[in-house]
Amino acid sequence: MKKFLLSALGASVALMGSGLLLEQTALADVKLPERTTRPNAALKSSAAVSQTAKSLSPEPSLEAVTALQEADASIAEVDQVTSVSQLTDVKPTDWAFQALQSLVERYGCIVGYPDKTYRGNRALTRYEFAAGLNACMDRINELIAAGTADLVKKEDLLALQKLQEEFAAELATLRGRVGALEARTATLEKQQFSTTTKVGTELITYLADAFGDSAGPRNNAAIGYRLRLDLDTSFTGKDRLRTRLQATNLRKFDVGDVFGVSPVGRATSDLSDETRFLATSTSSNSNVTINRLQYRFPVGEKLTVFVDANTIDPSIVTDPITPFNDQATGSPSNFAQIDPVWFPIGNQAGVAVNYAISPNFQFDFGYQGEGDSPNNPQLGLFKAGYSAFAHLIFYSGTFKLGFFYINSYSPQFGVDTLAGSNAAKILGAGPVIGNGYSVQLDYRITSWFEIGGWVGLTQARALGSGTKGDADIWNFSIDLAFPDLGKKGNLGGIVFGMQPRLTGTSNAAFASAIGLPAGQREDRSTGYHIEAFYRYQLTDNISITPGVIWLTAPNHDDRNPDAVIGVIRTTFVF
Repeated sequence: MKKFLLSALGASVALMGSGLLLEQTALADVKLPERTTRPNAALKSSAAVSQTAKSLSPEPSLEAVTALQEADASIAEVDQVTSVSQLTDVKPTDWAFQALQSLVERYGCIVGYPDKTYRGNRALTRYEFAAGLNACMDRINELIAAGTADLVKKEDLLALQKLQEEFAAELATLRGRVGALEARTATLEKQQFSTTTKVGTELITYLADAFGDSAGPRNNAAIGYRLRLDLDTSFTGKDRLRTRLQATNLRKFDVGDVFGVSPVGRATSDLSDETRFLATSTSSNSNVTINRLQYRFPVGEKLTVFVDANTIDPSIVTDPITPFNDQATGSPSNFAQIDPVWFPIGNQAGVAVNYAISPNFQFDFGYQGEGDSPNNPQLGLFKAGYSAFAHLIFYSGTFKLGFFYINSYSPQFGVDTLAGSNAAKILGAGPVIGNGYSVQLDYRITSWFEIGGWVGLTQARALGSGTKGDADIWNFSIDLAFPDLGKKGNLGGIVFGMQPRLTGTSNAAFASAIGLPAGQREDRSTGYHIEAFYRYQLTDNISITPGVIWLTAPNHDDRNPDAVIGVIRTTFVF
């Protein structure tokens, strides 16, 4: 009996059944003694084990406790192996077959893994051997207690007694560890509070150049970057305090004095925002600034509250419903990421709420305060301008539909959305009230094809003395996405759209104040934004995205030659 117990136990680490699966507990994370490489190799003395026990972690982690609980649950769900014939990797010709058959069919211990394999050729440690021995001891005790002691032979009990004496130290350590694990689990369940801070890093680099007649002699390839460091702290496990540090040297793509600007009207130094790669691409001259300070926490099961004390916009707190909305891994251009109606600039602080009405409907809303000026953004929810938004979202499988409304008031920024023509910003006519409307749609038709897009309208009213007037600004986009193109994690994209275009003004004085030439009440022409890109996922953390952006009639003025911008974006996310 001793011989087959040693052989079978030494040939396996399948410590299922009534035993313990040590590889799914905290013991798997510690340094174990030198493994026995042969099933019948001589066992080391118990003195060596006491030294090994010192290397065991004194307290198992919460992750280890969770893993053990999950392992116990999964074991309970698997049909028990009751015959050696059920083990897929054991053959009658195996040298330990008879011993294994006795252990499984006679005593019901050391019965195999949940997938009905035995894995008899892998090595084991003395602790694993002790755990298997403990399982068999428990099983024999059950047989005795059940009145079936005649099934246990005297020689088996003698062999078991000798093994118990040989492994007394390991068994005591094992039982102590289990006791400590149970005590630690109870403590962790009572004391859930733990302040944890995680650090995330995002680096985006751009290599870009412009081509076409508008590029001019000053055109040179440009290199830019944006670096972000996110410190995410949780106090309850469900909330999040995000502190974001940022440094960047990105700017609007400079390809000459007249590129992207109507040759008449506004100063030629005012470059169009149609060339932006990121909405937050204003250069900080590589100085590190606090870009975001946000606290998010749940209230009940359906409500989540966001409190921001720095830059904020609706896309941070509600779903933009576009396939390319991620600044690091979505489309290279600013316009193709999210409907510009969402971005009246200058927001510096605010409060927002997500409310899950039902599994298919969500309603999000918020209020955001504006700084006093672009160069001196004095914080305050009610001191200067503001914007208030509401967003109703419908979900159904792979289909999403959103209805968005935003009301804004700005004494400084008009309805500048960091996209579109210069006239569409409604700057120069005094304080401006804006009402923005947007409908977004996204439908993932198959696992490899997705279609999305939006239509946006901003109705602006200027309140300046002598320049009062109304204006309409439209924009749209049609997006075709190809997820996992080439391999899992890749993304192909095609975008066709019109950046914000001023389509009408109510009077000549107002039109002149915002930069239109005499006699002109809207943008001269209609220019289109055509974009194609392909994100190639090198690793889980690194991607490279080459892309091409074609702007017809920049600044919505057909006197400006078409421009083609080539870009290669490299993204590192850790």
